[in-house]
Amino acid sequence: MFLRVIARPLMARLKETTGIVGLDVVPNAREVLINLYNKTLKDIQAVPEDEGYRKAVESFTKHRLKVCQEEEDWEMIEKKLGCGQVEELIEEAQDEIKLIEKMIEWDPWGVPDDYECEVIENDAPVPKHVPLHRPGPLPEEFYKTIEALQSKNGAAAVTSGQSELKE
Repeated sequence: MFLRVIARPLMARLKETTGIVGLDVVPNAREVLINLYNKTLKDIQAVPEDEGYRKAVESFTKHRLKVCQEEEDWEMIEKKLGCGQVEELIEEAQDEIKLIEKMIEWDPWGVPDDYECEVIENDAPVPKHVPLHRPGPLPEEFYKTIEALQSKNGAAAVTSGQSELKE
């Protein structure tokens, strides 16, 4: 019991710097993260249950909270989450809380079902310096995997689509 309560925190490596300009070390980062994640889960309850935003925020926040509760060492938290340093995670969590407040204020899910928006099409040519953002073809392995999966399920095979993507 003594080792777990007293000695373990003393034996843990202390972080001297984040290596990121303007981002100071947070000595009690685990506790700060747990508090922020709990606040996030509480605040997101104001968003309707069926909204994708709420589902996504709840999903990754619960995962991160679970890791923080299971691990006591900041290095293990960073390693298991793989999303940067604990100080960066703290900033992300603070930003998410601010975003939740804005999303509740903006109410993007409150659009009436009968709402119609005007679609404006412009046939003007795209200037040469503006990228068209057309993705390249997918690797052939992707199509082979899809075909194998569909043949298992008895569905029609997917063609590679390589010729369709080339112009």
